[in-house]
Amino acid sequence: MEDRWLSVEEIGAYLGIKRDTVYRWINEKNMPASKVGRLWKFKKDEVDTWVREGKANDTDE
Repeated sequence: MEDRWLSVEEIGAYLGIKRDTVYRWINEKNMPASKVGRLWKFKKDEVDTWVREGKANDTDE
């Protein structure tokens, strides 16, 4: 399997969430992401682990 960095749009589509939610989770819930220049990038396996640990639980939505 290809291990590449995903964009905000790609990780949002993968998780089934909106782009704004991705940015909010980065800022408020410490979603694992790396900033490359002006762009946020994600490793799918890191995000999967973060979600499995329950850190994406969002009672506001």
